[in-house]
Amino acid sequence: MIHATLHQLKVFEATARHGSFTRAAEELFLTQPTVSMQVKQLTKAIGLPLFEQVGKRLFLTDAGRELYSTCQEIFQRLDQLEMTVADLKGMKQGKLRLAVITTTKYFMPRLLGPFCQHYPGIDVSLAVTNHEQVLERLANNQDDLYVMSQLPEHTDIRSHPFLENPLVVVAPQDHPLAGEKNIPLKRLADEFFIMREPGSGTRGAIQKMLDEQKISVKVRLELGSNEAIKQAVAGGLGISVLSRHTLLPEAANTELTILDVEGFPISRQWYVVYLSGKQLSVVATTFLEYLQDAADKLSGGFADIAEWAKRRAAIDLAANQAENQAKNQAENQATSSPILEDIESPDIILR
Repeated sequence: MIHATLHQLKVFEATARHGSFTRAAEELFLTQPTVSMQVKQLTKAIGLPLFEQVGKRLFLTDAGRELYSTCQEIFQRLDQLEMTVADLKGMKQGKLRLAVITTTKYFMPRLLGPFCQHYPGIDVSLAVTNHEQVLERLANNQDDLYVMSQLPEHTDIRSHPFLENPLVVVAPQDHPLAGEKNIPLKRLADEFFIMREPGSGTRGAIQKMLDEQKISVKVRLELGSNEAIKQAVAGGLGISVLSRHTLLPEAANTELTILDVEGFPISRQWYVVYLSGKQLSVVATTFLEYLQDAADKLSGGFADIAEWAKRRAAIDLAANQAENQAKNQAENQATSSPILEDIESPDIILR
């Protein structure tokens, strides 16, 4: 029988996760000697070394890796117990750990806001990163739920679609193809492209379409940020393919336009994903149930291309009307202003 305290396991887990006694001490608000002593006592209880130190870095031994995996399972079970007990008491409280890809920042806060207001006892930890990092976190089971658009092919998962994620061709507002209908896909081969970095879901989707049509495009830039791509497109460096969610209807996208290209929009979905066999916590299950209804209401905020173009036209019309109104006011003011004549004033005689 291994005799170890829960405190010792928490200290070990933090040390193993950070690979540092110092950082573990900072997280747990302990001194470094205290952390070292707790790990030393746990090592004695296990009977095998848990860490090996090479230079200033700590590495887990085989026994350490087994213990670290066990610690993660223990703490997850304890979290689930706490949430289950709260649920039995008629309360929803606990922690929800989410990992999402960067593009979800355009809608995820608007989904989380009402959820947190409805369940104030639930704390949300949100990790926003690229597609590859989300897949790595999924493989390591670091979070409760994961949101992505491109599902992994070689991982046993459960997935739930909850929101459309159409990809559209974005160009500067004054692009020669702006306003044309049903532009042939081959026509894009003449354009410079600004692409997301290799490995991103958007890059993979557009590349798959181009490969199927045996079309090669000229990639001028590769950028890892949707905002950077939008700025580059607005600056006239090329066109791009982006999620329509990056073009919020209420945002001032007057510098960009969506091209009507055959085969677009590319139809995709946003998915909530977790590992098969994973027992979801009460909080994670609550969020999963909430998400579908909330996403249905949110979908109306992301207009289709025709509606988006209509809103763009309304923006342009309002801008033109404002400009004409200002011009007319200036003209009216000029015509209605009194004309000052150079009238000779009478002499003033002082007596």
